[in-house]
Amino acid sequence: MDISKADWKLFRERVSDWQENYMEQLVKTYVELLTSPGNASDHFWELEKRIKQDKKHPGVLIELRKSTAIWDIACFVRDNVITFDELESFSDDLIDAVKLILSR
Repeated sequence: MDISKADWKLFRERVSDWQENYMEQLVKTYVELLTSPGNASDHFWELEKRIKQDKKHPGVLIELRKSTAIWDIACFVRDNVITFDELESFSDDLIDAVKLILSR
């Protein structure tokens, strides 16, 4: 699936805001974890495990590649980082491709 030049440009303009929103969600989750009842050591190790997993997500670390942009967008939608409403400026072809990926 290829992404159009216009969609690629729009993706590059928006992805940093999407990542920032995703990381804000993560930080809130981490705060809840750290302030929950229990042992500090358990919190520490759980947080370390979560950060290790979370930093692999495009919401944290992403290689901006035209060839994977649609997949990255689908990942953002799947993980509730963005909604389809936020994709309304993108082409119908891109939105349809994201829907197809998510339906599998």
